[in-house]
Amino acid sequence: MWEAILAHEPAIRLSAFLGIFAIMALWETAAPRRAGTLSRWVRWPGNILIVFLNTAVLRLLFPVAAVGMALAAQGEGWGLFNGLAIPVWLAVVLSVIVMDLAIYLQHVLVHAVPALWRLHRMHHADLDYDVTTGARFHPLEIAVSMLLKLMVVGALGAPPVAVLIFEVVLNATAMFNHANVRIPAAIDRVLRLIVVTPDMHRVHHSILPAETNSNFGFSLPWWDRLFGTYRAQPAAGHLGMTIGIEQFRAPRDQRLDRMLIQPLLGGPGDYPINRAGTGDRG
Repeated sequence: MWEAILAHEPAIRLSAFLGIFAIMALWETAAPRRAGTLSRWVRWPGNILIVFLNTAVLRLLFPVAAVGMALAAQGEGWGLFNGLAIPVWLAVVLSVIVMDLAIYLQHVLVHAVPALWRLHRMHHADLDYDVTTGARFHPLEIAVSMLLKLMVVGALGAPPVAVLIFEVVLNATAMFNHANVRIPAAIDRVLRLIVVTPDMHRVHHSILPAETNSNFGFSLPWWDRLFGTYRAQPAAGHLGMTIGIEQFRAPRDQRLDRMLIQPLLGGPGDYPINRAGTGDRG
């Protein structure tokens, strides 16, 4: 059964992406959390075109994606779980959890290293916060992220089905927790015990560096609480907070051409972790 599922991995991932995207976009329209500052016609073309560009870049640079690496590791006996006599289900669960931790640590890293922040800040330079923000990443960051992911998958010896589950869940939760949707506070308090919610992750997109450098989780919320990077609410409240970063606040900065050259423009500012001034604005 799993062989048949893995054979259709691209179709499964694409179907999940399109389905979750449509659900979140409709939910945002029906019950938005915040009023937008820019029209979707200004923001969405660049945010959606970057998805197609990133897909092409990954196909060009990495003919073997994460599931392919897992299949290769399984065939060659590489990695931790391919050398341990444990049930497959346990290897799957542990692999998904460890890969999520790796994504958390990677996210902290791109906020800590100024050169990597230059790539990552394109994601934060969105002046609004909605489902398209969850897929808005610079192609160079996407390439670095895939390289690190392949290394983690190979070192773990993660079962191919675990990698597929992780990829689908990561994409789905990225769109969910970036969505501009209204969830009752009581439900949000319960949900954020098991998954990163939009209200939890929106804090991370605050213009204030101290808030930007919090709530790094994408899927599981536990890492922020465990490592002390959790912040429950933004200082100005969700309706009063300003989304984005101090640089690149003109509508033209939302164009694809401007997004692609952002790493070359200006300095990193006060956002990289431990940079002078980062903690002065919280």
